[in-house]
Amino acid sequence: MTMDIKLRATLPGHQNPIFCVEKGYDPHTFFTGGNDKGVVEWDIEKNGFKRILCAVTSSVYALKLIPGTAILVIAQREGKLLFVDVQEQKLVASLQLGNKAIFALSHIQKKNELLAVGEEGRLYVIELATYKSIYELQLSQTTVRSIAVDADETKIALGDKDGWVYLLDSQDFHVIERKKLHSLPTTSLAFLQNQLLSGGRDAQLIISDVNQLSNNFSFVPHLFTVYGIYPHPFEPFFATVSRDKSLKFWSNADFALLKNMSRDKMQDGHHLSVNAGIWSEDGQYFFSVSDDKLVKIWELH
Repeated sequence: MTMDIKLRATLPGHQNPIFCVEKGYDPHTFFTGGNDKGVVEWDIEKNGFKRILCAVTSSVYALKLIPGTAILVIAQREGKLLFVDVQEQKLVASLQLGNKAIFALSHIQKKNELLAVGEEGRLYVIELATYKSIYELQLSQTTVRSIAVDADETKIALGDKDGWVYLLDSQDFHVIERKKLHSLPTTSLAFLQNQLLSGGRDAQLIISDVNQLSNNFSFVPHLFTVYGIYPHPFEPFFATVSRDKSLKFWSNADFALLKNMSRDKMQDGHHLSVNAGIWSEDGQYFFSVSDDKLVKIWELH
């Protein structure tokens, strides 16, 4: 298959490295956060800055817009979660989860629960009706940096700093299976049909069957850490981003490389580590953020 993706805009404005990006409540907006004093909202139509959504007291490592709501969850280095109504631009709740960094967030729609993981190696389950933590599970003795929920919301995958991947049942959060898949930290996870994709600091992308975490197939998509894996909302391809300063697009069917967006391939690629990315709701745009303090909007044709 062929795909055509072009750089639509490069957006300056952040003063420090950017760690996370999330789609917006309005279809033409999206949010970014990082080592700055605020979470920023951007406007795709204007290709520019919209507003600072809110101030923060420490680095922001993860953002999650709760589907079907205007609530954006902001995860911080100090172990705090902020719940901000982006329409009213007001803080609706704040929750302290331990005192170490929260690195990743996910969501179980049918249970109306938010999942948070981080430096303490714990999984926190937050009830969104009350913004209270209702369950904690000590999963690992080290940092858990990545989390993913499968399409039918029955399984949760988590990855830790020692290269382990954990598969949990979303009903009661019991561990179905755990396996050391990576030789270095597991840094990214995504479910793709009946497969689990995991990326690591070992620069490997490992494809496992979701029923047993065995390495069915693996390849080296980047020179360094794979920081994110992002399946397209409906087209048969996915994106990866890496510390090697590139983002790449791959075929779901055979994992063939479709497009390489790196500085050696194009002048206006990122020039430092690409830390995160996300597709817009309609799948027309991919947003990437980097240590180079720049946000890039890529447009799919």
